[in-house]
Amino acid sequence: MKQKFQCVFEGVAEAGSPTLLNQIYTELFITVGGTTEVLNQHEVTQIEWKPDRPETSIRCEDIFKPLPGRNELIRTAMTKGVAGIGKTVLTKKFTLDWAEGKANQDIHFVFPFPFRELNVLKEKKFSLVELLYHFFLEAKEAGICRFEDFKVLFIFDGLDECRLPLDFHNNEILTDIKEPASLDVLLTNLIRGNLLPSARLWITTRPAAASQVPPECIDVVTEIRGFTDPQKEKYFRKRFRDKEQANRIISHIKTSQSLHIMCHIPVFCWITATVLEDVLKSRERLELPKTLTKMHIHFLVVQSKMKKIKYDGGAETDSHWSPENIKMIVSLGKLAFEQLQKGNFIFYESDLTECGIDIRAASVYSGMLTQIFKEAGGLYQDKVFCFVHLSVQEFLAALHVHLTFMNSVIQLYQSAVVKALKSPNGHLDLFLRFLLGLSLQSNQTPLQGLLTEARGGTKMNGMVAKYIKKLIRKTLSPERSINLFHCLNELNDNSLTEEIQQYLHSGGPSTDELSPSQWSALGFILLSSGKDLDVFDLKEYSMSEEAFLRLLPVFKLSKKALLSGCNLSERSCKALALVLSSPASNLKVLDLSNNDLQDSGVQLLSAGLESPHCILESLCLSGCRITEKGCISLASTLKSNPSHLRDLDLSYNNPGDSGVKLLSPGPQNPNWRLDTLRVDHCGWQRLTRGLRKYGCEPDLDPNTANTNLKLSDNKRKVTAVQQRQPYPDHPDRFGCVQLLCRSALTGRRYWEVEWAGWVSIGVAYRGIGRENNAACRLGRNHQSWSLKCSDAGYSVWHDNREKVLSVPPTSKRVAVYVDRPAGTLSFYRVSSDTLVHLHTFSTTFTEALHPGFLFSSFDSWVSV
Repeated sequence: MKQKFQCVFEGVAEAGSPTLLNQIYTELFITVGGTTEVLNQHEVTQIEWKPDRPETSIRCEDIFKPLPGRNELIRTAMTKGVAGIGKTVLTKKFTLDWAEGKANQDIHFVFPFPFRELNVLKEKKFSLVELLYHFFLEAKEAGICRFEDFKVLFIFDGLDECRLPLDFHNNEILTDIKEPASLDVLLTNLIRGNLLPSARLWITTRPAAASQVPPECIDVVTEIRGFTDPQKEKYFRKRFRDKEQANRIISHIKTSQSLHIMCHIPVFCWITATVLEDVLKSRERLELPKTLTKMHIHFLVVQSKMKKIKYDGGAETDSHWSPENIKMIVSLGKLAFEQLQKGNFIFYESDLTECGIDIRAASVYSGMLTQIFKEAGGLYQDKVFCFVHLSVQEFLAALHVHLTFMNSVIQLYQSAVVKALKSPNGHLDLFLRFLLGLSLQSNQTPLQGLLTEARGGTKMNGMVAKYIKKLIRKTLSPERSINLFHCLNELNDNSLTEEIQQYLHSGGPSTDELSPSQWSALGFILLSSGKDLDVFDLKEYSMSEEAFLRLLPVFKLSKKALLSGCNLSERSCKALALVLSSPASNLKVLDLSNNDLQDSGVQLLSAGLESPHCILESLCLSGCRITEKGCISLASTLKSNPSHLRDLDLSYNNPGDSGVKLLSPGPQNPNWRLDTLRVDHCGWQRLTRGLRKYGCEPDLDPNTANTNLKLSDNKRKVTAVQQRQPYPDHPDRFGCVQLLCRSALTGRRYWEVEWAGWVSIGVAYRGIGRENNAACRLGRNHQSWSLKCSDAGYSVWHDNREKVLSVPPTSKRVAVYVDRPAGTLSFYRVSSDTLVHLHTFSTTFTEALHPGFLFSSFDSWVSV
């Protein structure tokens, strides 16, 4: 074992030029606590949307050690990781450390089995002992047959490459290690513990295949994460010793979201470094590639040049597209495409032969092909092949399609887009980006010689981009829309994102007027911005359900989500439940207050809350029209998942005594971690729709009214008049034409006001100045906030600063909502009983608030 695993072939290493594993091994970031569930996303997307939650990390040698505070023995461990992340290297390092006596010396035998090598035996039958003898002749020669007397570890590397029918539910039960059976029966019984139950098992896999093994068969799930940003930087600084050059490369990668994401994968860092090193050395002063397509085109060119110079004895100025090179690349493209369609990422000699690849001829091209294509000489004699990384296979598959399908090019691109969108797990997303990227003339230039004629063109690219934008405007899932924006990026079409950026920077019309495609563009911009997305406040963009659903990819990255008063419904609750129950969920604080979710919405939400993946700690459902029925749903979720939720706000609802009792922590619920349950301001009146559940009737205070204000309609209406009113002197009376209401606002309060003329409606501290000067007017000081209304439009004022609003005053009725504890003051236009949000002030109120009114012209009036 020591001899077998002490060396590896890294990147450009030629056959016979191995590198010592202990010299090049870098400690990988391995996390504990994953799941075998499948995320229906391309692996690149999974890296992009990986949660940033605090996680337990372990070292390679500690895979089978119980976690701190736990004493359970680990029989079967599963390690997940995307292609190229280092799973195989990790198992080799574990085995080498064991063989050298450095770690895990309590284990007597380690038997590594790559699935790719087991596949070639799928038609044969073995007993477990015979299988071990077949791969490990030393065990047979030593006469070892009672493996139950030893501590044995089986390492099964690459479950995603398994071509055996692992039927855990219908395969026969096998308990005798000397009884022959098909290989899949041996494996399912070994994993289930029927066969050699004393053995330990370690299974590695890409995420998509993890669910092939039933969860009850796995004791611990670990995951290898890619390079962190500091590790990426460290890698490139090691590779490029010139500090200025390294800084330029690191800066360049940060400017391209696609490259930045892919460089989480160590193998792609090597591909990127190989390309950028060649580009920087070039005398042609080429532009550094920014897209994935450009990067892979340059990678192919670099390998072709290397083969031409190193193996053919050619000069650097010679064409690297020799007939032999072209033939091999065309054949590799065919192999890549056909196997991608089948979902295969490892291949055997028969697969290569079917695509016209001569194995001996391929070895002659090792200077080029070992870096595009890896040959795995395994324990068994059959050779196994794979591309150096999944993205290389996807690129060559796209190149094959580009070279092969000559007619109806526009239909080809459109059908490829549709097929990728229909993929249930997004496995064609990257292939689609490459295919569209190859249609650009600028990307075809480096491939002249390989491509016999130009394809695509500006007109064609424009038609494809137009088609993609049309699809974005449809109701696609947000994730699919995001990938279509990546496709537009490959086509150099940034019109939608530039449009929305200009829209936002200009302070133009309200975001409520954005189209579906513009919302998707905003989501793409936010994801690409590098902005800290830990806090997602929907009100920064729009208080609408459409906006929330379109910005779901951004919401999924947040740790704290503020969705208060955003007109969410059951539709949003379904989406929220899916996010909360996702293994990638990162959400810890969720504010859903002031949305009419009702009991039905809470029931839908509970499906996510009860998931073991939900780590939510604080949930605010204040003012959501919840009754005892909703409390029953919440109590059920707390029993299913009691470990995380600590703060539950049900204030301003109608839970009733029985609902409160159900949710109260106590002896009846000993496992709950719920520290705080808020149920204040509850009652039947809280079941009114919308903000009107907080309704109040402001009482105009005559003692504050300026003498040019006349009160009428039982003190419900006030009008600015020229004739002075005979009010007695009072210290609270204003010198300017305004007045306050008598009662202070507490908690949450809502009221509506009819107006005419030119008025300001707002709130103020009682201590606002009474003098007849501009500084005492509503909104002109730090003690008051106001909405100015006139036929010309709306504007908001605070501390003598004005903000003009774009919403037209088509109605003469406005609503005011104050949430004093939360520090928010919101104004709405009331149109046909519908509230249109105008503006929200967010602050900390330090004193009691009183409604107030300022009049800027005679005959103006308000009625409350």
